[in-house]
Amino acid sequence: MSQRVKLTKRVVESATADSSQEAFLWDAELRGFGLRVHPSGRRSYLVQYKVSGRTRRLALGAHGLLTVDQARRLAIQALAAVRGGGDPSRDRRCESVSFADLAGRYLREHAELKKRPSSIASDRSLLERVLFPRLGPLPVSQIGREDVSRLHHSLRDTPIRANRAIALLSKIMNLTERWGVRPDGSNPCRHVERYRESRRERFLSAAETARLGDALRDLEAEKKISAAVAGAIRILLFTGARRGEICGLLWEQVDFERSRLALPESKTGAKTIALNAPALDVLAGLPRRSRWVFPTEVGDSPLDLSRPWERIRVEASLPDLRIHDLRHSHASVLAAAGVSLLVIGRILGHKVPATTARYAHLSDDPVREASEIAGTRLVALMSHRHGVMVTRLPMVTRLPRA
Repeated sequence: MSQRVKLTKRVVESATADSSQEAFLWDAELRGFGLRVHPSGRRSYLVQYKVSGRTRRLALGAHGLLTVDQARRLAIQALAAVRGGGDPSRDRRCESVSFADLAGRYLREHAELKKRPSSIASDRSLLERVLFPRLGPLPVSQIGREDVSRLHHSLRDTPIRANRAIALLSKIMNLTERWGVRPDGSNPCRHVERYRESRRERFLSAAETARLGDALRDLEAEKKISAAVAGAIRILLFTGARRGEICGLLWEQVDFERSRLALPESKTGAKTIALNAPALDVLAGLPRRSRWVFPTEVGDSPLDLSRPWERIRVEASLPDLRIHDLRHSHASVLAAAGVSLLVIGRILGHKVPATTARYAHLSDDPVREASEIAGTRLVALMSHRHGVMVTRLPMVTRLPRA
């Protein structure tokens, strides 16, 4: 039930509603300004307006806490905001939404639909360990550039982690604009300068590779690591695959006939990984007690190499070696053998040639060695010492393209 009348204190205090439904009184002078009368007798002011053809209502406050004149002034402000393109009801809802709420929506509606499990796990870790402790309870509408800069500066001792946290925060803030929670162009991460990241290049030397092989054999023989752990490490080194691609490998993805792994998804999409003879030998020697090629010792879940890797690198005296460095080491052997960067990029599954460019200096090694051989031979000829022995290039089947 509703009616139109000039709202005054006397009219408001005399308004009633029946016991079954609310009653509305709309002000005859200010269109959209009204009074809601509840069956209990409680009275509250509101303003009604349209945005994009949809009717919205904004509660202004209860009679008693507000006078009629105070409520009228609030209604005038709200209607002026609507005429300016705003939506007061939405803005008020946004003011109460916390960053933690929006981050949860990001995980549900974006990350879980569009990102790989490993990336989702990384996002959750950054949220729980870095972003929530500092920003979680704050209303997302109140997070400003100063908050972001302070957060970034607090992580200056771990620059890569700092940059990843800000990148994730920026993505969430972009989505809040799309969802209408913050105004367009209000992302507070803009103009926050990222720390410079120096790309780490760690390759196994011949001696280190030998120590790693010895450590795997000894630990496996002593039952300190499982056959699955030793096999996974060997496959990572022999193929240059990514950790997640091997730890999550299923037997149905192993094609012994074509000597390859057929992965339906990876960091760069569907991917085929070539299997050389050593890798095939490792896979052929593994028991098939699970759908996973490298399962945990107990249960039926994919292998986690984090803890056993600590034991392996201590045994091999390689304290600074990361699992990802096995991929770098595989590529470094290819580059030193004269394989072109294009082929190395194909083997590693790089989408962008620049990603493979870090191995360019390694591909110079056989060129330099060939130049030394040519120089030695030419000096011998010029000195009439024709009997000088010239060794052949080790491991080089062809020189890299210029």
